[in-house]
Amino acid sequence: MENSRRNFVRTVATGTLAAAVAPSVLAQDQKKKKPAPAAPTVKGPNDRLRIAVFGVNGRGKSHIEEIMKLSETANIEVAVLCDPDMNVLQQRAADFEKTYGKKVMIEQDFRRTLEDKTIDAVTIATPNHWHALQVIWACQAGKDVYVEKPATHNIYEGKKMIEAAYKYNRIVQHGVQLRSSVAIREAIQHLRDGLIGRVYMSRGLVYRWRPDIGDKGISKIPDGLNYDLWCGPAPMRPFTTNLVHYNWHWHWNYGNGDVGNQGIHETDLCMWGLDVDTLPERITSMGGKFLFDDCKEVPEIQSSIYHYPKEKKIIQFEVRNWCTNLEDGAGVGNIFYGDKGYLVVKGYGTYETYLGEKREKGPARSEGGELTLHFKNWIDAIRARDMSIQNGPVQTGHLASSLAHLGNISYRLGRQLEFDPVAERFIGDGENEANAMLSREYRAPYLLPEIV
Repeated sequence: MENSRRNFVRTVATGTLAAAVAPSVLAQDQKKKKPAPAAPTVKGPNDRLRIAVFGVNGRGKSHIEEIMKLSETANIEVAVLCDPDMNVLQQRAADFEKTYGKKVMIEQDFRRTLEDKTIDAVTIATPNHWHALQVIWACQAGKDVYVEKPATHNIYEGKKMIEAAYKYNRIVQHGVQLRSSVAIREAIQHLRDGLIGRVYMSRGLVYRWRPDIGDKGISKIPDGLNYDLWCGPAPMRPFTTNLVHYNWHWHWNYGNGDVGNQGIHETDLCMWGLDVDTLPERITSMGGKFLFDDCKEVPEIQSSIYHYPKEKKIIQFEVRNWCTNLEDGAGVGNIFYGDKGYLVVKGYGTYETYLGEKREKGPARSEGGELTLHFKNWIDAIRARDMSIQNGPVQTGHLASSLAHLGNISYRLGRQLEFDPVAERFIGDGENEANAMLSREYRAPYLLPEIV
């Protein structure tokens, strides 16, 4: 299954480089007017790659650190920082100058950066509701992309994101760094080699300490924040600090709960370890808010089951947000079950195996550095113009994110759902209501293009 995917990617990736279309800074497509086409810059293997970082309040800080860590050995640099909050931008630029001894450009509106032909690639660490549209626009502008998890806010976005990557021959890397972990790649090989026998079930676990966030109500938009741009394609609700800058994760218009936050690392690993490259046929999820009377919309406790009846495989996924036990130490991680034993992945870069009825310890390994390796893999693929060598290609972004979305749809509708993994549509009872949740309404001028 892995070889067939790589062969397909290689065939597409070596095709003719398509012309790119850059989105207008002033959003001229409000009336569906197409911006002028622009050819992407193609650099040689020895040219320095200039990278822009979109979203620098949280995870984007790690992007800056990793790029600069590789700046000399990989011949890359952080050229621009982009964020709709000018206060955050100015602080991050000051931090950059203090740490690296040089200035960095800042830009509040990332669309101007997409129009800058001197920028070769972008990394995206903005809120979830922006990820796919920024990926698509970046591909159209001839930029390669590293996008944080989840790659999408809904399932339909994943299809369009894949289309854009192939049409414009862009290297789109999904930020699931476990794919580049030396230890976890070894663990996956053990699963493929039959160490624990026939692997029939995987469990994803996200037990994170998520406290009461209260309800701070509506307040004045802070000076320096372009709130319209922050909201982007999502509804523009009255401003509240319960959204900006972190707690948007717990509101459906902007985030996807913890299964679509931390959990994407685990949904991705569930599918990778089970060796499935399609979405499941049956999904059921339930849970709720049992702890806090705050303004979070997403469940604090959520249990989801994803069934692959033809493959005789099943995925179980659990989110817990407070006091809990740790499952063989994997409070955040994965457990794989086979007919000869089981394998535990603990957090990042650690796995253990237990074999037979007596749970005798088998091979184990712990090794860090996976985030640096994941960025380096992205840069290597850019240099080679070869999607097939990526550890986290665009398809993984679609599938891992969509698994989370399927669970959330089942939870929100309160029933088991039947799904056609080929058409990627719900079927059977209630299909219309469920299919309406495959996408969303986009707020002009931040529209997801039908033709990428």
